[in-house]
Amino acid sequence: MRGGTRSWWGWGNVEDAVTGAERDALTRRVARLLPGADLTVHRPPPVEAFGVGASRVRAPRALAPLVSDGVRDRLAHSHGQAFRDVVRALLGRLPHVPDLVVRPTSEAEVVQVLDWCAGARVAVVPFGGGSSVVGGVEPRVGGDWRGTVSLDLTAMNRVLDVDRTSRAALVQAGVLGPGLEGQLRPHGLTLRFFPQSFEFSTLGGWLATRAGGHFATGPTHVDDLTESLRVVTPSGAVESRRLPASGAGPSPDRLFLGSEGALGVITQAWVRLQDRPRHRAGASVGFARYEDGVAAVRALAQSGLNPANCRLLDPMEALLNAGSPTAVLVLGFESADHPVTAWAERALEICRDHGGTPAEPLRVADDAGERPGGGTAADTWRSSFLRMPYQRDALAAQGMIVETFETACTWDRFDAVRAAVDDAARDAMRRAGVTGVVTCRFTHLYPDGPAPYFGVYAAGTWGRTVEQWDEIKAAVSDALIGAGATVTHHHAVGRDHRPWYDRQRPELFAAALRAVKGTLDPAGILNPGVLVDTPPAAAGPEPAGEYR
Repeated sequence: MRGGTRSWWGWGNVEDAVTGAERDALTRRVARLLPGADLTVHRPPPVEAFGVGASRVRAPRALAPLVSDGVRDRLAHSHGQAFRDVVRALLGRLPHVPDLVVRPTSEAEVVQVLDWCAGARVAVVPFGGGSSVVGGVEPRVGGDWRGTVSLDLTAMNRVLDVDRTSRAALVQAGVLGPGLEGQLRPHGLTLRFFPQSFEFSTLGGWLATRAGGHFATGPTHVDDLTESLRVVTPSGAVESRRLPASGAGPSPDRLFLGSEGALGVITQAWVRLQDRPRHRAGASVGFARYEDGVAAVRALAQSGLNPANCRLLDPMEALLNAGSPTAVLVLGFESADHPVTAWAERALEICRDHGGTPAEPLRVADDAGERPGGGTAADTWRSSFLRMPYQRDALAAQGMIVETFETACTWDRFDAVRAAVDDAARDAMRRAGVTGVVTCRFTHLYPDGPAPYFGVYAAGTWGRTVEQWDEIKAAVSDALIGAGATVTHHHAVGRDHRPWYDRQRPELFAAALRAVKGTLDPAGILNPGVLVDTPPAAAGPEPAGEYR
Protein backbone atom coordinates (compact mmCIF):
# COMPACT_ATOMS: atom_id res chain seq x y z
CA MET A 1 0.00 0.00 0.00
CA ARG A 2 1.28 3.47 -0.80
CA GLY A 3 2.20 5.96 1.88
CA GLY A 4 0.44 9.19 2.60
CA THR A 5 -0.11 11.97 5.11
CA ARG A 6 -2.00 10.69 8.13
CA SER A 7 -5.05 12.71 9.07
CA TRP A 8 -4.81 14.07 12.62
CA TRP A 9 -8.59 14.10 13.07
CA GLY A 10 -10.08 11.36 10.88
CA TRP A 11 -9.46 8.03 9.24
CA GLY A 12 -6.39 7.13 7.24
CA ASN A 13 -4.54 9.37 4.83
CA VAL A 14 -5.48 12.90 3.85
CA GLU A 15 -4.92 12.05 0.18
CA ASP A 16 -7.54 9.29 0.31
CA ALA A 17 -10.37 11.35 1.78
CA VAL A 18 -13.73 11.37 0.01
CA THR A 19 -13.88 14.40 -2.28
CA GLY A 20 -15.22 15.56 -5.62
CA ALA A 21 -17.39 13.18 -7.62
CA GLU A 22 -17.22 10.47 -4.94
CA ARG A 23 -18.60 12.85 -2.31
CA ASP A 24 -21.28 14.11 -4.71
CA ALA A 25 -22.42 10.56 -5.47
CA LEU A 26 -22.39 9.64 -1.78
CA THR A 27 -24.45 12.71 -0.92
CA ARG A 28 -27.02 11.91 -3.61
CA ARG A 29 -27.32 8.33 -2.38
CA VAL A 30 -27.92 9.43 1.19
CA ALA A 31 -30.37 12.12 0.13
CA ARG A 32 -32.46 9.47 -1.65
CA LEU A 33 -32.37 7.24 1.42
CA LEU A 34 -33.10 10.03 3.93
CA PRO A 35 -34.87 12.88 2.11
CA GLY A 36 -34.82 16.13 4.02
CA ALA A 37 -31.49 15.48 5.73
CA ASP A 38 -29.27 18.55 6.09
CA LEU A 39 -26.08 17.43 4.35
CA THR A 40 -24.10 20.66 4.63
CA VAL A 41 -20.36 19.94 4.65
CA HIS A 42 -18.46 21.03 7.79
CA ARG A 43 -14.67 21.35 7.74
CA PRO A 44 -12.31 20.44 10.59
CA PRO A 45 -10.95 23.42 12.52
CA PRO A 46 -7.22 24.23 12.44
CA VAL A 47 -5.20 22.68 15.24
CA GLU A 48 -4.55 26.15 16.64
CA ALA A 49 -8.26 26.55 17.37
CA PHE A 50 -8.21 23.87 20.07
CA GLY A 51 -6.26 26.02 22.50
CA VAL A 52 -4.10 23.15 23.68
CA GLY A 53 -2.05 24.27 26.66
CA ALA A 54 1.60 23.63 27.37
CA SER A 55 2.54 20.19 28.63
CA ARG A 56 2.31 19.85 32.40
CA VAL A 57 5.28 17.50 32.63
CA ARG A 58 8.71 17.23 31.09
CA ALA A 59 10.48 13.92 30.63
CA PRO A 60 13.94 13.24 32.08
CA ARG A 61 16.85 14.31 29.91
CA ALA A 62 17.65 10.71 28.97
CA LEU A 63 14.21 10.31 27.35
CA ALA A 64 14.14 13.71 25.63
CA PRO A 65 15.04 12.37 22.13
CA LEU A 66 11.93 10.16 22.23
CA VAL A 67 9.50 12.90 23.25
CA SER A 68 7.18 15.14 21.25
CA ASP A 69 5.08 17.93 22.74
CA GLY A 70 3.87 19.37 19.44
CA VAL A 71 0.20 20.35 19.41
CA ARG A 72 -0.67 18.47 16.21
CA ASP A 73 1.06 15.32 17.47
CA ARG A 74 -0.69 15.52 20.83
CA LEU A 75 -4.08 16.10 19.21
CA ALA A 76 -3.57 13.10 16.91
CA HIS A 77 -2.93 10.96 20.02
CA SER A 78 -5.90 12.32 21.95
CA HIS A 79 -8.57 10.12 20.36
CA GLY A 80 -9.27 6.99 18.38
CA GLN A 81 -11.31 6.52 15.21
CA ALA A 82 -14.88 6.03 16.41
CA PHE A 83 -17.67 8.17 14.99
CA ARG A 84 -17.80 10.18 18.22
CA ASP A 85 -14.03 10.79 18.02
CA VAL A 86 -14.26 12.12 14.47
CA VAL A 87 -17.21 14.38 15.21
CA ARG A 88 -15.68 15.79 18.38
CA ALA A 89 -12.57 16.67 16.37
CA LEU A 90 -14.72 18.36 13.73
CA LEU A 91 -16.46 20.34 16.46
CA GLY A 92 -13.21 21.32 18.15
CA ARG A 93 -14.02 19.28 21.27
CA LEU A 94 -11.03 17.16 22.24
CA PRO A 95 -10.75 17.77 25.96
CA HIS A 96 -8.34 14.95 26.83
CA VAL A 97 -5.00 15.68 25.19
CA PRO A 98 -1.82 13.91 26.33
CA ASP A 99 0.93 16.08 27.69
CA LEU A 100 3.60 14.20 25.80
CA VAL A 101 3.88 11.66 23.01
CA VAL A 102 6.78 9.29 23.67
CA ARG A 103 8.12 6.96 20.97
CA PRO A 104 10.48 4.34 22.43
CA THR A 105 12.73 2.48 20.02
CA SER A 106 13.56 -0.45 22.31
CA GLU A 107 12.20 -2.43 25.22
CA ALA A 108 14.80 -0.85 27.50
CA GLU A 109 13.35 2.57 26.69
CA VAL A 110 9.83 1.29 27.45
CA VAL A 111 11.12 0.27 30.89
CA GLN A 112 12.66 3.72 31.38
CA VAL A 113 9.38 5.43 30.50
CA LEU A 114 7.34 3.27 32.88
CA ASP A 115 9.86 3.78 35.69
CA TRP A 116 9.75 7.53 35.24
CA CYS A 117 5.96 7.69 35.00
CA ALA A 118 5.43 5.52 38.09
CA GLY A 119 7.68 7.78 40.12
CA ALA A 120 6.33 11.01 38.66
CA ARG A 121 2.60 10.15 38.99
CA VAL A 122 2.08 10.29 35.21
CA ALA A 123 -0.56 8.09 33.53
CA VAL A 124 0.55 6.06 30.50
CA VAL A 125 -1.75 5.21 27.59
CA PRO A 126 -0.13 2.66 25.23
CA PHE A 127 -0.78 3.64 21.60
CA GLY A 128 -0.35 1.59 18.41
CA GLY A 129 -1.97 2.85 15.23
CA GLY A 130 -4.69 4.79 17.05
CA SER A 131 -7.55 2.95 15.32
CA SER A 132 -9.49 2.17 18.52
CA VAL A 133 -13.23 2.74 18.18
CA VAL A 134 -14.05 2.28 21.88
CA GLY A 135 -12.07 5.03 23.62
CA GLY A 136 -9.16 2.69 24.28
CA VAL A 137 -6.40 5.20 23.47
CA GLU A 138 -8.07 8.39 24.65
CA PRO A 139 -6.21 9.77 27.70
CA ARG A 140 -9.48 10.12 29.59
CA VAL A 141 -7.86 8.83 32.77
CA GLY A 142 -9.54 10.62 35.67
CA GLY A 143 -7.75 10.78 39.00
CA ASP A 144 -5.15 13.16 40.33
CA TRP A 145 -2.44 12.57 37.77
CA ARG A 146 0.32 15.10 37.22
CA GLY A 147 0.12 14.43 33.50
CA THR A 148 -0.49 11.84 30.80
CA VAL A 149 1.83 10.24 28.27
CA SER A 150 0.78 8.60 25.02
CA LEU A 151 3.27 5.75 24.58
CA ASP A 152 3.48 5.32 20.80
CA LEU A 153 5.10 1.96 19.93
CA THR A 154 5.33 2.43 16.16
CA ALA A 155 9.12 2.94 16.18
CA MET A 156 9.43 -0.69 17.34
CA ASN A 157 8.43 -2.12 13.99
CA ARG A 158 10.77 -4.92 12.92
CA VAL A 159 10.45 -8.63 12.30
CA LEU A 160 13.32 -9.86 14.48
CA ASP A 161 13.42 -13.54 13.57
CA VAL A 162 11.70 -16.00 11.25
CA ASP A 163 11.46 -19.70 12.07
CA ARG A 164 10.64 -21.16 8.64
CA THR A 165 10.60 -24.70 10.03
CA SER A 166 7.88 -23.95 12.58
CA ARG A 167 6.30 -21.22 10.43
CA ALA A 168 6.55 -18.54 13.09
CA ALA A 169 8.14 -15.11 13.48
CA LEU A 170 9.28 -12.91 16.34
CA VAL A 171 7.84 -9.46 15.70
CA GLN A 172 8.02 -6.15 17.53
CA ALA A 173 4.64 -4.87 18.63
CA GLY A 174 4.69 -1.51 16.87
CA VAL A 175 4.75 -2.77 13.29
CA LEU A 176 1.82 -1.69 11.14
CA GLY A 177 0.02 -4.26 9.01
CA PRO A 178 1.65 -3.41 5.65
CA GLY A 179 5.10 -3.27 7.25
CA LEU A 180 4.63 -6.71 8.78
CA GLU A 181 3.46 -8.33 5.56
CA GLY A 182 6.20 -6.61 3.59
CA GLN A 183 8.87 -8.12 5.86
CA LEU A 184 7.29 -11.58 5.70
CA ARG A 185 6.77 -11.66 1.93
CA PRO A 186 10.40 -12.55 1.02
CA HIS A 187 9.99 -15.69 3.15
CA GLY A 188 6.81 -16.69 1.29
CA LEU A 189 4.86 -16.36 4.54
CA THR A 190 1.93 -14.33 5.84
CA LEU A 191 0.24 -13.78 9.16
CA ARG A 192 -3.04 -13.87 7.19
CA PHE A 193 -4.56 -11.25 9.46
CA PHE A 194 -6.29 -8.41 7.66
CA PRO A 195 -8.68 -6.33 9.77
CA GLN A 196 -10.35 -3.36 8.11
CA SER A 197 -7.82 -1.20 9.98
CA PHE A 198 -4.91 -3.25 8.57
CA GLU A 199 -3.11 -0.28 7.01
CA PHE A 200 -3.34 1.82 10.19
CA SER A 201 -3.11 -0.61 13.11
CA THR A 202 -0.27 -2.52 14.75
CA LEU A 203 0.44 -6.06 15.84
CA GLY A 204 0.57 -4.90 19.46
CA GLY A 205 -2.80 -3.21 19.09
CA TRP A 206 -4.29 -6.38 17.61
CA LEU A 207 -2.95 -8.43 20.51
CA ALA A 208 -3.96 -5.96 23.21
CA THR A 209 -7.54 -5.80 21.90
CA ARG A 210 -8.05 -9.44 20.86
CA ALA A 211 -8.75 -8.21 17.36
CA GLY A 212 -10.47 -10.16 14.60
CA GLY A 213 -9.17 -10.32 11.04
CA HIS A 214 -11.03 -10.21 7.74
CA PHE A 215 -11.44 -13.97 7.35
CA ALA A 216 -14.76 -15.42 8.41
CA THR A 217 -13.69 -18.85 9.68
CA GLY A 218 -10.58 -20.73 10.71
CA PRO A 219 -7.85 -18.85 12.57
CA THR A 220 -9.39 -15.39 12.52
CA HIS A 221 -9.01 -14.02 16.05
CA VAL A 222 -5.46 -12.94 16.81
CA ASP A 223 -5.56 -15.21 19.88
CA ASP A 224 -5.22 -18.23 17.62
CA LEU A 225 -2.20 -16.75 15.84
CA THR A 226 -0.24 -16.05 19.05
CA GLU A 227 2.57 -18.44 19.98
CA SER A 228 4.07 -16.42 22.85
CA LEU A 229 4.21 -12.87 24.21
CA ARG A 230 6.71 -10.63 25.90
CA VAL A 231 5.18 -7.90 28.07
CA VAL A 232 6.79 -5.14 30.10
CA THR A 233 4.92 -4.20 33.26
CA PRO A 234 5.85 -1.67 35.96
CA SER A 235 6.71 -4.68 38.15
CA GLY A 236 8.93 -6.41 35.59
CA ALA A 237 8.83 -8.31 32.32
CA VAL A 238 6.72 -11.39 31.56
CA GLU A 239 7.63 -13.73 28.71
CA SER A 240 5.78 -16.93 27.89
CA ARG A 241 7.41 -20.02 26.42
CA ARG A 242 7.14 -20.75 22.69
CA LEU A 243 4.90 -23.78 22.37
CA PRO A 244 2.30 -25.01 19.88
CA ALA A 245 0.01 -25.77 22.83
CA SER A 246 0.23 -26.37 26.54
CA GLY A 247 -1.96 -27.73 29.31
CA ALA A 248 0.21 -26.27 32.06
CA GLY A 249 -2.31 -24.24 34.02
CA PRO A 250 -3.96 -20.98 32.95
CA SER A 251 -2.22 -19.44 29.95
CA PRO A 252 -0.11 -16.32 30.61
CA ASP A 253 -0.74 -15.26 27.02
CA ARG A 254 -4.49 -15.29 27.63
CA LEU A 255 -3.98 -12.89 30.53
CA PHE A 256 -2.44 -10.23 28.30
CA LEU A 257 -4.44 -10.83 25.11
CA GLY A 258 -7.25 -8.30 25.38
CA SER A 259 -5.67 -6.48 28.33
CA GLU A 260 -5.71 -3.19 26.37
CA GLY A 261 -2.50 -1.86 27.89
CA ALA A 262 -3.94 -1.88 31.41
CA LEU A 263 -1.72 -4.72 32.67
CA GLY A 264 1.46 -4.17 30.70
CA VAL A 265 2.97 -3.05 27.42
CA ILE A 266 3.28 -5.81 24.82
CA THR A 267 6.70 -5.28 23.24
CA GLN A 268 7.04 -8.34 20.99
CA ALA A 269 5.39 -11.62 20.12
CA TRP A 270 6.03 -14.88 18.34
CA VAL A 271 3.17 -15.27 15.90
CA ARG A 272 2.04 -18.26 13.83
CA LEU A 273 2.38 -17.82 10.08
CA GLN A 274 1.06 -19.52 6.98
CA ASP A 275 2.32 -20.04 3.47
CA ARG A 276 0.97 -17.42 1.12
CA PRO A 277 -2.18 -18.65 -0.64
CA ARG A 278 -1.95 -19.75 -4.28
CA HIS A 279 -5.45 -21.05 -4.98
CA ARG A 280 -8.70 -19.10 -4.66
CA ALA A 281 -12.32 -19.42 -5.63
CA GLY A 282 -15.18 -17.01 -5.04
CA ALA A 283 -18.77 -16.16 -5.84
CA SER A 284 -21.68 -14.11 -4.59
CA VAL A 285 -25.11 -15.56 -3.86
CA GLY A 286 -28.42 -13.74 -3.65
CA PHE A 287 -31.27 -14.68 -1.30
CA ALA A 288 -34.79 -13.41 -1.84
CA ARG A 289 -35.49 -14.11 1.83
CA TYR A 290 -32.93 -12.97 4.40
CA GLU A 291 -33.95 -15.83 6.70
CA ASP A 292 -32.87 -18.31 4.03
CA GLY A 293 -29.50 -16.64 3.85
CA VAL A 294 -29.07 -16.98 7.63
CA ALA A 295 -29.95 -20.69 7.43
CA ALA A 296 -27.48 -21.20 4.56
CA VAL A 297 -24.69 -19.48 6.45
CA ARG A 298 -25.34 -21.56 9.56
CA ALA A 299 -25.13 -24.71 7.43
CA LEU A 300 -21.84 -23.48 5.93
CA ALA A 301 -20.44 -22.66 9.37
CA GLN A 302 -21.26 -26.18 10.55
CA SER A 303 -20.15 -27.96 7.37
CA GLY A 304 -16.41 -28.07 8.01
CA LEU A 305 -15.73 -26.34 4.68
CA ASN A 306 -14.22 -23.31 6.47
CA PRO A 307 -14.67 -20.59 3.84
CA ALA A 308 -12.20 -17.73 4.05
CA ASN A 309 -14.96 -15.23 3.32
CA CYS A 310 -18.59 -15.78 4.20
CA ARG A 311 -20.22 -12.38 4.72
CA LEU A 312 -23.98 -12.24 4.64
CA LEU A 313 -25.35 -8.75 3.98
CA ASP A 314 -28.97 -8.09 4.86
CA PRO A 315 -31.03 -6.36 2.12
CA MET A 316 -30.41 -2.83 3.41
CA GLU A 317 -26.66 -3.42 3.86
CA ALA A 318 -26.51 -5.03 0.41
CA LEU A 319 -28.34 -2.09 -1.16
CA LEU A 320 -26.13 0.53 0.48
CA ASN A 321 -22.78 -1.16 -0.06
CA ALA A 322 -23.16 -3.73 -2.83
CA GLY A 323 -25.93 -2.27 -4.98
CA SER A 324 -28.13 -5.35 -4.59
CA PRO A 325 -31.88 -5.25 -3.79
CA THR A 326 -31.73 -8.62 -1.99
CA ALA A 327 -29.62 -10.19 0.73
CA VAL A 328 -26.16 -11.12 -0.58
CA LEU A 329 -23.64 -13.68 0.58
CA VAL A 330 -20.04 -12.91 -0.39
CA LEU A 331 -18.27 -16.26 -0.44
CA GLY A 332 -14.62 -17.15 -0.92
CA PHE A 333 -12.11 -19.97 -0.39
CA GLU A 334 -8.33 -20.02 -0.51
CA SER A 335 -5.40 -22.37 0.09
CA ALA A 336 -1.64 -22.41 -0.21
CA ASP A 337 -1.62 -26.16 -0.85
CA HIS A 338 -4.44 -27.25 -3.15
CA PRO A 339 -7.16 -26.01 -5.50
CA VAL A 340 -10.33 -25.09 -3.61
CA THR A 341 -12.87 -25.44 -6.41
CA ALA A 342 -14.47 -28.54 -4.91
CA TRP A 343 -15.00 -26.81 -1.56
CA ALA A 344 -16.50 -23.75 -3.24
CA GLU A 345 -18.81 -25.85 -5.41
CA ARG A 346 -20.07 -27.73 -2.37
CA ALA A 347 -20.69 -24.41 -0.61
CA LEU A 348 -22.74 -23.17 -3.56
CA GLU A 349 -24.70 -26.41 -3.48
CA ILE A 350 -25.55 -25.76 0.19
CA CYS A 351 -26.64 -22.23 -0.71
CA ARG A 352 -28.92 -23.53 -3.49
CA ASP A 353 -30.44 -26.00 -1.04
CA HIS A 354 -31.46 -22.99 1.06
CA GLY A 355 -32.93 -20.96 -1.77
CA GLY A 356 -29.82 -19.07 -2.82
CA THR A 357 -29.08 -18.05 -6.40
CA PRO A 358 -25.42 -17.61 -7.43
CA ALA A 359 -24.96 -14.33 -9.25
CA GLU A 360 -22.52 -15.84 -11.77
CA PRO A 361 -20.42 -18.96 -12.35
CA LEU A 362 -17.75 -19.69 -9.79
CA ARG A 363 -14.61 -17.67 -10.40
CA VAL A 364 -11.31 -19.42 -9.80
CA ALA A 365 -7.69 -18.25 -9.64
CA ASP A 366 -4.73 -20.59 -9.15
CA ASP A 367 -0.95 -20.25 -8.83
CA ALA A 368 -1.08 -16.88 -7.06
CA GLY A 369 -3.10 -15.34 -9.85
CA GLU A 370 -5.49 -12.46 -9.42
CA ARG A 371 -7.97 -12.70 -6.61
CA PRO A 372 -11.33 -13.77 -8.08
CA GLY A 373 -13.76 -10.93 -7.86
CA GLY A 374 -16.76 -13.11 -7.19
CA GLY A 375 -19.14 -11.16 -9.40
CA THR A 376 -20.39 -7.60 -9.38
CA ALA A 377 -21.93 -7.66 -5.90
CA ALA A 378 -18.78 -9.14 -4.35
CA ASP A 379 -16.54 -6.77 -6.31
CA THR A 380 -18.59 -3.78 -5.18
CA TRP A 381 -18.64 -5.00 -1.59
CA ARG A 382 -14.86 -5.46 -1.49
CA SER A 383 -14.27 -1.95 -2.78
CA SER A 384 -16.83 -0.38 -0.46
CA PHE A 385 -15.40 -2.29 2.53
CA LEU A 386 -12.08 -0.47 2.14
CA ARG A 387 -13.73 2.89 1.54
CA MET A 388 -16.26 2.64 4.38
CA PRO A 389 -14.19 4.47 7.03
CA TYR A 390 -13.43 7.33 4.66
CA GLN A 391 -17.08 7.59 3.65
CA ARG A 392 -18.06 7.50 7.33
CA ASP A 393 -15.88 10.56 7.94
CA ALA A 394 -17.36 12.37 4.95
CA LEU A 395 -20.92 11.74 6.11
CA ALA A 396 -20.06 12.59 9.73
CA ALA A 397 -18.91 15.99 8.45
CA GLN A 398 -22.34 16.38 6.83
CA GLY A 399 -24.33 15.87 10.02
CA MET A 400 -25.01 12.18 9.48
CA ILE A 401 -24.80 9.57 12.21
CA VAL A 402 -22.88 6.71 10.61
CA GLU A 403 -21.52 4.14 13.01
CA THR A 404 -21.21 0.41 13.56
CA PHE A 405 -21.17 -1.98 16.49
CA GLU A 406 -20.62 -5.71 16.63
CA THR A 407 -21.43 -8.66 18.81
CA ALA A 408 -21.56 -12.45 18.85
CA CYS A 409 -24.27 -14.84 19.98
CA THR A 410 -25.26 -18.48 19.61
CA TRP A 411 -27.35 -19.43 16.58
CA ASP A 412 -30.43 -20.14 18.70
CA ARG A 413 -30.38 -16.54 19.98
CA PHE A 414 -29.66 -14.67 16.76
CA ASP A 415 -33.25 -13.88 15.79
CA ALA A 416 -33.98 -12.52 19.27
CA VAL A 417 -30.73 -10.54 19.37
CA ARG A 418 -31.38 -8.94 16.00
CA ALA A 419 -34.98 -8.07 16.91
CA ALA A 420 -33.87 -6.57 20.24
CA VAL A 421 -31.19 -4.46 18.54
CA ASP A 422 -33.58 -3.25 15.81
CA ASP A 423 -36.24 -2.29 18.36
CA ALA A 424 -33.77 -0.56 20.67
CA ALA A 425 -32.09 1.37 17.84
CA ARG A 426 -35.38 2.56 16.36
CA ASP A 427 -36.77 3.58 19.74
CA ALA A 428 -33.58 5.45 20.56
CA MET A 429 -33.55 7.21 17.19
CA ARG A 430 -37.13 8.27 17.77
CA ARG A 431 -36.28 9.66 21.23
CA ALA A 432 -33.22 11.43 19.81
CA GLY A 433 -35.34 12.97 17.05
CA VAL A 434 -33.46 11.41 14.15
CA THR A 435 -34.55 9.33 11.18
CA GLY A 436 -32.44 6.43 10.05
CA VAL A 437 -31.98 2.77 9.20
CA VAL A 438 -30.28 -0.20 10.86
CA THR A 439 -28.32 -2.74 8.82
CA CYS A 440 -26.71 -6.08 9.66
CA ARG A 441 -24.01 -8.27 8.19
CA PHE A 442 -22.10 -11.29 9.45
CA THR A 443 -18.34 -10.74 9.70
CA HIS A 444 -17.20 -13.95 11.44
CA LEU A 445 -18.78 -17.36 11.79
CA TYR A 446 -18.47 -20.22 14.24
CA PRO A 447 -20.25 -23.57 14.30
CA ASP A 448 -22.19 -22.43 17.37
CA GLY A 449 -22.96 -18.86 16.35
CA PRO A 450 -22.38 -15.77 14.17
CA ALA A 451 -20.76 -12.41 14.82
CA PRO A 452 -23.39 -9.90 13.62
CA TYR A 453 -22.06 -6.45 12.70
CA PHE A 454 -24.70 -3.72 12.81
CA GLY A 455 -24.69 -0.34 11.11
CA VAL A 456 -26.70 2.78 11.89
CA TYR A 457 -27.23 5.41 9.19
CA ALA A 458 -29.27 8.37 10.45
CA ALA A 459 -29.83 12.04 9.69
CA GLY A 460 -28.55 13.78 12.81
CA THR A 461 -28.58 17.36 14.02
CA TRP A 462 -25.25 19.06 13.48
CA GLY A 463 -23.69 19.98 16.82
CA ARG A 464 -25.65 17.24 18.61
CA THR A 465 -24.76 14.10 16.67
CA VAL A 466 -22.36 12.83 19.35
CA GLU A 467 -25.06 13.03 22.01
CA GLN A 468 -27.62 11.50 19.65
CA TRP A 469 -25.29 8.61 18.86
CA ASP A 470 -24.44 8.09 22.53
CA GLU A 471 -28.15 7.64 23.25
CA ILE A 472 -28.49 5.09 20.44
CA LYS A 473 -25.30 3.29 21.47
CA ALA A 474 -26.44 2.96 25.08
CA ALA A 475 -29.79 1.55 23.99
CA VAL A 476 -28.35 -1.08 21.64
CA SER A 477 -25.69 -2.07 24.18
CA ASP A 478 -28.40 -2.61 26.78
CA ALA A 479 -30.24 -4.73 24.22
CA LEU A 480 -27.16 -6.86 23.49
CA ILE A 481 -26.49 -7.62 27.13
CA GLY A 482 -30.18 -8.21 27.81
CA ALA A 483 -30.43 -10.68 24.93
CA GLY A 484 -27.44 -12.74 26.06
CA ALA A 485 -24.95 -11.50 23.46
CA THR A 486 -21.56 -9.89 24.05
CA VAL A 487 -21.00 -6.15 24.08
CA THR A 488 -18.11 -6.67 21.65
CA HIS A 489 -16.78 -9.42 19.41
CA HIS A 490 -13.56 -7.78 18.22
CA HIS A 491 -13.66 -4.03 18.91
CA ALA A 492 -12.52 -4.43 22.55
CA VAL A 493 -13.81 -2.75 25.71
CA GLY A 494 -11.92 0.52 26.04
CA ARG A 495 -13.70 3.19 28.03
CA ASP A 496 -16.85 3.33 25.93
CA HIS A 497 -17.90 -0.30 26.59
CA ARG A 498 -16.97 -0.38 30.27
CA PRO A 499 -20.53 -0.09 31.70
CA TRP A 500 -21.70 -3.13 29.71
CA TYR A 501 -18.48 -5.09 30.16
CA ASP A 502 -18.95 -4.67 33.91
CA ARG A 503 -22.39 -6.25 33.56
CA GLN A 504 -21.21 -9.04 31.26
CA ARG A 505 -18.27 -10.40 33.25
CA PRO A 506 -18.59 -12.36 36.51
CA GLU A 507 -17.97 -10.13 39.52
CA LEU A 508 -15.53 -12.56 41.13
CA PHE A 509 -13.48 -12.48 37.92
CA ALA A 510 -13.48 -8.66 38.09
CA ALA A 511 -12.10 -8.88 41.62
CA ALA A 512 -9.38 -11.26 40.44
CA LEU A 513 -8.53 -8.89 37.56
CA ARG A 514 -8.21 -5.99 39.98
CA ALA A 515 -5.82 -8.07 42.07
CA VAL A 516 -3.72 -8.85 38.99
CA LYS A 517 -3.70 -5.17 38.06
CA GLY A 518 -2.49 -4.31 41.55
CA THR A 519 0.35 -6.81 41.28
CA LEU A 520 1.57 -5.86 37.81
CA ASP A 521 0.88 -2.13 38.00
CA PRO A 522 0.92 -1.15 41.68
CA ALA A 523 0.93 2.59 40.95
CA GLY A 524 -2.03 2.19 38.57
CA ILE A 525 -0.36 4.20 35.80
CA LEU A 526 -1.30 1.97 32.83
CA ASN A 527 -4.37 3.11 30.88
CA PRO A 528 -6.44 4.06 33.94
CA GLY A 529 -10.17 3.43 33.48
CA VAL A 530 -9.78 0.57 31.01
CA LEU A 531 -11.11 -2.87 32.06
CA VAL A 532 -11.03 -2.23 35.82
CA ASP A 533 -10.89 0.66 38.24
CA THR A 534 -8.00 0.48 40.66
CA PRO A 535 -7.16 3.33 43.00
CA PRO A 536 -3.76 4.75 42.11
CA ALA A 537 -1.04 4.76 44.71
CA ALA A 538 -1.19 7.69 47.10
CA ALA A 539 0.37 10.79 45.64
CA GLY A 540 3.82 11.54 46.94
CA PRO A 541 5.61 14.88 47.01
CA GLU A 542 6.16 16.81 43.82
CA PRO A 543 9.09 15.11 42.04
CA ALA A 544 12.28 17.10 41.99
CA GLY A 545 14.45 17.70 38.95
CA GLU A 546 13.62 17.70 35.30
CA TYR A 547 9.85 17.68 35.12
CA ARG A 548 7.34 20.29 36.03
